[in-house]
Amino acid sequence: MSPRYVHLQPGEDPPKLGTQPYRLIIVAEEDVSHKWRDAIAGWIYSIGSRYVIAWGRSCEDWHDSVDSACLEAFGYSEIPDKDFVMTTWHAEEPLSAAFWFAGFCAHHPGVELGDTIVLHIAENERGDALLAEYRESQGSENEG
Repeated sequence: MSPRYVHLQPGEDPPKLGTQPYRLIIVAEEDVSHKWRDAIAGWIYSIGSRYVIAWGRSCEDWHDSVDSACLEAFGYSEIPDKDFVMTTWHAEEPLSAAFWFAGFCAHHPGVELGDTIVLHIAENERGDALLAEYRESQGSENEG
């Protein structure tokens, strides 16, 4: 199954999506405010994302914001395994490596992950190109 592409310009409200244990890849091509990044991290958690791969500008900050959203959801106390968000950041890697990691290594110990989302933070939409690069990283037209 091909991943779903979601494009957000900095400051834009995210779309309404059904809740499931998503695998989500952040492709951050723009700098954003801390406040907006934290709001989007809360949305990432609220839609059920349980594995988040961050790549691009300030990807470590994206990683930390998603971790914080998960902790905040449980009042900074113990998080049940099925609700814990696995996070990685890929600052010194090409995007193709982060995509490969998402398809072949991003597995959650507590839940089976559902659909994959490529969350593109950029001024301009590049869905076709990013989805083609994702498919190429998987070695086929299908998700790995």
